[in-house]
Amino acid sequence: MAAAPNLTLWGVGTSRTVRPHWALAELGLRYETRAIGPRTGETKTSEYTKLNPRQKVPMLQDGDFSIGESAAIVAYLARTYGSPGRWLIPDDKQAYAKWLEWCFFIVTELDSTSLYVMRRHSAGALGHIYGVAPEVTTKAGEYFREQLRHVEVALEDGRTFLMGEQFTSADILLTTCLEWAIAYGVGICDNAKPYLERIQLRPGYQRGTAANVPPAPGEPVIRPAGLSCP
Repeated sequence: MAAAPNLTLWGVGTSRTVRPHWALAELGLRYETRAIGPRTGETKTSEYTKLNPRQKVPMLQDGDFSIGESAAIVAYLARTYGSPGRWLIPDDKQAYAKWLEWCFFIVTELDSTSLYVMRRHSAGALGHIYGVAPEVTTKAGEYFREQLRHVEVALEDGRTFLMGEQFTSADILLTTCLEWAIAYGVGICDNAKPYLERIQLRPGYQRGTAANVPPAPGEPVIRPAGLSCP
């Protein structure tokens, strides 16, 4: 019997750190959490910088292998630890290509080009660091809504998940962006609302979001490996 994986996930508290927590739950994997947050100084320690010179979270350790970037972590976990009934990547070559297309679209057009621009330049978010720019955030919100029409079209046929009837990591990426958009008051398309409600009922989603909660004052930063969804 193969040895159980030795997994440690660094990072909690953001719409990006929740993605690997959720994927680990969907895949039924045990792991340890280092509950550090961004812009707390915890990513700039010598210990963490040695593991991840970019000083960003999330970051996954799998034994002596380390990987950052939330979408890449989720894809790695799915490729490495997927099992019957727990595949997060399509097997068919053309479906796989469409899955890649959706993943790249979500992390570029919906996340970094739109929502993160709003976060960087909003007064209540990171504007104190990068500069408050209301016109920029307004345009970023408009661009998000323009790009979200592609999701709206994809969901018009009543499909259960973005790739049809198979839940994939693209749904993890999309859900975090939809929730982010709602929190920022951008809004989402009508047919994404029942989609989002279905996703939020998944045990993996619920366990992943619970694991992503930052530690309370005085709570240990290292959380022991917990059980994921059955």
